[in-house]
Amino acid sequence: MRHGYQPTLRHRSIWQIALPMVIANISTPLLGMVDTAVVGHLADAHYLGAVAIGSMIFTFLFWGFGFLRMATTGLTSQAHGANNHARIESVLWQSMMLAMLIALLLLSLQWPIAQLAFAIIDSSDHVALYARQYFDIRIWAAPATLLNYAIIGWLIGREAARSALSLVLVINLTNILFDLMLVYGLGMNADGVALASVIAEYTGLAVALLILKHHGMSLPGQGLLVNTWRSFADFRAFSIHGNLLLRTLCLIFSFAFFTTQGARQGDVVLAANAVLLNFITFMAFVLDGFANATEVLTGKAIGRKHRQQMIDALLLSGFWAVLIAVMFSLVYSLFGTQIIGLLTSIESVKAMAENYLIWLIIAPLLAVWTYLFDGLFVGATRGREMRNTMLAATFLCYLPAWYLLQPMGNDGLWLALLIFLTSRGFIQTLYLKRIFNSV
Repeated sequence: MRHGYQPTLRHRSIWQIALPMVIANISTPLLGMVDTAVVGHLADAHYLGAVAIGSMIFTFLFWGFGFLRMATTGLTSQAHGANNHARIESVLWQSMMLAMLIALLLLSLQWPIAQLAFAIIDSSDHVALYARQYFDIRIWAAPATLLNYAIIGWLIGREAARSALSLVLVINLTNILFDLMLVYGLGMNADGVALASVIAEYTGLAVALLILKHHGMSLPGQGLLVNTWRSFADFRAFSIHGNLLLRTLCLIFSFAFFTTQGARQGDVVLAANAVLLNFITFMAFVLDGFANATEVLTGKAIGRKHRQQMIDALLLSGFWAVLIAVMFSLVYSLFGTQIIGLLTSIESVKAMAENYLIWLIIAPLLAVWTYLFDGLFVGATRGREMRNTMLAATFLCYLPAWYLLQPMGNDGLWLALLIFLTSRGFIQTLYLKRIFNSV
């Protein structure tokens, strides 16, 4: 059934979701760049290395539970497409309850998590000291961070992209403000960057609850909470969360592995790679805006049982995503050296980063496909396929490539990372026909 589907609105439908999410997503890597720039202009590279290590640990911990955002978006958009208001409400509370359970678990296990993380990571004593200070502070952001993930996912699935934008901007602008105040105003270093993140996440959570109230959501009654808790027994929903968790853990492991292998080559290589990873992150978050549009429109199409709308969303999002990927390559080629200079004033780190800039110029053209297809898979709640794709790309492509390319040093490490990103997109294409035929 077409349910009023209007092909003439396809471009506008994508941009109504994509543009606010691109702006929201851009603010996140800009925050990472500010973190890098704030400590990158301090006197010693140890602080920059410490923030790189500390951020990597929390990328693993917090982004590892990014399924709270992805699964919530997919399930909400499908319920929204089917006009099932009770299900829309239930998905939100289920995700928030799960977020709190995970956060409490992380807080209770923070000491063994830290011991394990710093035992695995190979870095200098100075870097490890400041990174541990960063960890001990930022871990307390866990409840707010994970609840915000769930709420943002729900807002995206409801096509409330502007509300999601407002929430993300509040979190990131607050973080940037306190970065500057604590580091430059109060003379803190990596610990100030961590404390700024904690303050920002709880400020964001307060705003998120106000946004939910604006969307007509109030505190759930006992009956709804009981039903929501029982819904955890729904194998489909549980399997989606579980598969997306495994998928995301593989993704974070891949970047964590990249960082640790760079650390083995010395503090300067570690710091240079940390600067260059901002290029990857910035690109990814911009392209994710179009993936977000694909998620929502795919989920709605499945809820409405409209196969052509799903295909159109992918094609039109793909057109804009590829165009923007080309623009990224051009910008990195023309202005990459200047961007590096904005992120750090340490000459040894700048020179090292410039040596590997070529890989960042190539990366957008190779990586764009996997970001685009992720949107389709999330909207279709294809958690198993996303898990299988990531497992194959990580263990059959990335790690073997790294092993064989070790004689190339840091160049080999970057090439292995690009092979990982490219292989993800290629493997995902093998599932496209199955997804289209399911609607």
